[in-house]
This record gives sequence, C-alpha cells and structure tokens, in this order.
Amino acid sequence: MSGERPSDRGRRGRRDTPARRSGDAPANRDASNPSEIDAFLAKARTMTPGTVNAGGRGRLVFALDATMSRQPTWDTACSLQAEMFKETAAIGGLDVQLIYFRGFGECRASRWVSDPNTLADLMVRIDCRGGHTQIRKVLARTRDESRKKPVQALVYIGDCMEESIDDLCAIAGEIGLTGTRVFMFHEGRDAIAEQAFREIARLTNGAYCRFDQGSAHHLRELLSAVAVYAAGGRTALVDYGRKSGAGAQRLLEQLK
Repeated sequence: MSGERPSDRGRRGRRDTPARRSGDAPANRDASNPSEIDAFLAKARTMTPGTVNAGGRGRLVFALDATMSRQPTWDTACSLQAEMFKETAAIGGLDVQLIYFRGFGECRASRWVSDPNTLADLMVRIDCRGGHTQIRKVLARTRDESRKKPVQALVYIGDCMEESIDDLCAIAGEIGLTGTRVFMFHEGRDAIAEQAFREIARLTNGAYCRFDQGSAHHLRELLSAVAVYAAGGRTALVDYGRKSGAGAQRLLEQLK
C-alpha cells in the first residue's frame, strides 16, 4: 500500500493534538504493572470466537508504528512476531498481512502471507524513520480488507498518536461493524495515545494493553494467544492453553 498524502483534516488534527508527552500519564501507572495485563485479559471475557474463513485459516493484520521513537524496541517487535505465529501452524495456520508506517506519508502493506519466516524476512528489511503517526491509514486498510474477506483481528503496536481522534474513532466504528477486533498494544505512557487506543479497542470490541521492555514476556504470551484465537477461535485457544504459559491460561479463563 503506497502512502497517500494526509488530508487537510488530518493535518489539522495533528496540529491540534499536543506532541508526544511521555510524562502526561499519572506517575503511579507503571507500564509493566500486572494490573494492566489483568485488565487486558479481563476484556476477553465478553468476546466470542471469531468466524474463521472457509479452509480453516484465520486472517490477522499485524500493524507497526515504525517512526523513529520506536527504534529502541524494534528488534524486540521483530522477534515477538515470530513467537506470535508459530503456535498457529498446528491448527491450520494464520494468514497475516504486515502494515507499517514511517517517514513522510509512507505507509505500506505486504501481501497476505502464511509463513512466519516470510513475515520475519519482511520485517528485518524495515528500518525506523522519523515522521508522524498514520494510524488512520492502518485502520482504513484493515476496514477495506475485512469488507472483502473476514479479518479476525488487527494487532497494532505503537507508542503515540498525532492525529484527529475523531477521525480514528469513526473508522474504528466501521471496523467494529465488520466483526474485526482490534488489539491495541501501547508501548510507554503517552496519555494522548492511551485515550485514543482505548477508544479504538472499545469501538471494535477489542482490547488495550500497555507494555514496556520489562514486560516483553507478557506481551509475547498475549500476542501468541491473540494469534491462536484469530486462527481457530475459542476451541483452538483451549488446546493452546493446555500447553502454554500463565498468560494464555488466564486469557482462557476469561473466555469461559
């Protein structure tokens, strides 16, 4: 997907939104606080299994903010995605589309791939570049894909938001109508991003979770559970929960 030029409204939204302010979140909210993980898992209580495509394969969009602020944790994101998808092979697998944005208006989407190694190869070619967020393009692409053929989940990993929250929420509402659930993984403590990410998750019946490098193992478990859920629904998650770590077991308990 080639980058489209931001609309005038999008540019106004970025000017009206304060820049990244990592200190805006309350000081007592640790990004790796277990209560945040608990809240994320608790959200799954209201979820029902998504419809898997004919042929037994789910579809998941994996989207990444590749602007310069993500550089310190980019390698971590690349390694986590491999863990995320390897568990899905035994249950029919998962088709994944990678979307990333960076630089001046650059937002690209890969073809749908079924091999985690192929996705890893795509990711290692990406380097972070300075620029504004382009979450609207990610959401619009996901909406359009889900209208053509069901997409069970969008996983988004980012640290800030520099767009019009109203524009993002409008598209998120449209995504919610397609049945796609959005899982927003928030790196850091930016309060503006948190507000937007939580609302996007709410509008799509998805979930929100904050994390940092210190909680990477929690993120790995949660990402793997989301991938398994997208590939095979609750039944697949039950099987996965029998052999996986505590994070998946807790997610399974919330789905009962």
